[in-house]
Amino acid sequence: MFGFKKKVKHETLGAIASGQLMAITAVADQVFSQKMMGDGVAIEPTADQIVAPADGEITMIADTKHAIMMTTTEGLELMLHLGLDTVELQGKPFTVAVKVGDHVEAGAPLATMDLAAVKAAGKGTTVMTVVTNMDLVEQVDKVPDQAVQAGATVATVTLK
Repeated sequence: MFGFKKKVKHETLGAIASGQLMAITAVADQVFSQKMMGDGVAIEPTADQIVAPADGEITMIADTKHAIMMTTTEGLELMLHLGLDTVELQGKPFTVAVKVGDHVEAGAPLATMDLAAVKAAGKGTTVMTVVTNMDLVEQVDKVPDQAVQAGATVATVTLK
């Protein structure tokens, strides 16, 4: 008998912004902290630039520009959520550099978020990367909380 093992697939996720990495369970919004949308990571950003966490295709951009959905080359569906309650800002602090259907590489610029404008509006600036199709995921291994640069590895997702 040959013991063929199924090839384990992993997807590495990079930081979508420079700043302080934190557990998604620490986000000041229960939708994210209780993983209602899925598991992932959060960053308290120190810079306005938002970059792609992995190679993939942009599948949705919210009309209010506060959320970008993408599907990675391994099939993970990722929601990049920019700030807390920022949907109410009607897109004003965001400039999106991609469009639906674009193929992007990890670290490619996706958007800018005017942190000062978000703070001035009384909203949180925390950004999240959330895996929304958790049915494909065996586990998410996250890097410990630390200061990160945009593009640095923050999580490895093992697919079923």
